[in-house]
Amino acid sequence: MAANIGIRAHDIEDPSIDNVVNIIAKKGLSAVQLALSKSLQNYNSELGSLSPGFAKKIHRVFEIKDIQIAVLGCYFNMIHPDHMERRKGMELFKEHLRFARDFGCSIVGTETGNVQAEIVYTEENFSEQPFLEVVESVKELVEEAERFGVIVGIEGGINHPIHTPERMKRLLDLVPSNNLQVIYDPANFISIDNYHNQEAVIQKAFELFGDRMVIVHAKDFIIEDEQVKMVPVGQGLLNYDFLFNLLKRKKPFINILMESTKEPHIDRSIAYLKEKYENS
Repeated sequence: MAANIGIRAHDIEDPSIDNVVNIIAKKGLSAVQLALSKSLQNYNSELGSLSPGFAKKIHRVFEIKDIQIAVLGCYFNMIHPDHMERRKGMELFKEHLRFARDFGCSIVGTETGNVQAEIVYTEENFSEQPFLEVVESVKELVEEAERFGVIVGIEGGINHPIHTPERMKRLLDLVPSNNLQVIYDPANFISIDNYHNQEAVIQKAFELFGDRMVIVHAKDFIIEDEQVKMVPVGQGLLNYDFLFNLLKRKKPFINILMESTKEPHIDRSIAYLKEKYENS
């Protein structure tokens, strides 16, 4: 069973989307996470700009090279302290949901934000009120997703209100809709306190919401100055043997999308993931 490997399109640093697609195809990758504002800088993708024609045009560019748009990335701060900014992000995400199918895509993804305007580490994110605000925002987004038959993909992270597998499970329980699914990045739940036991953290994620994982993000981490630092795939401590053993059994052919991996590291990281997947 071969790995279904892709990449965030904006990690290919080229202003032309046609060039980006050609590069991705030549590398033998099968899918992308497409953030319109980052990859289509020559086109207006602000709130109110999308249409079926726009989406079909972009879809066709990828489809010609047999590349799946696996996720539309619309990452924003869903608990932004400025409620006007929060509302703007919510409406833009909803617009992505409405036209996702025209992109040939069924998932729109985001993280869960920050109590501050800037996305920085703060333990204020871990308290109950930010979590409840995330629940309310996600409920509203999922209601829109249900209308259009698409999926809200939520990505947890150690710096965000959804910072543990247990928090992710609680969110899923409080928003009981199959139009809410998980973008799982195992490195995102790693901290200085648990990296020695990363296998237990990964196992817990699969136990709590393995059935709800629709995308896996692939990056790596090292410990530097007593902090977790993200690095390109294959250059760190993440136990891909353990992860892929679970994935092959429980989530065959799931899209594995590289992130935090740019040139000159991409080809090496692809080879690393393929070798690990084949031998796990």
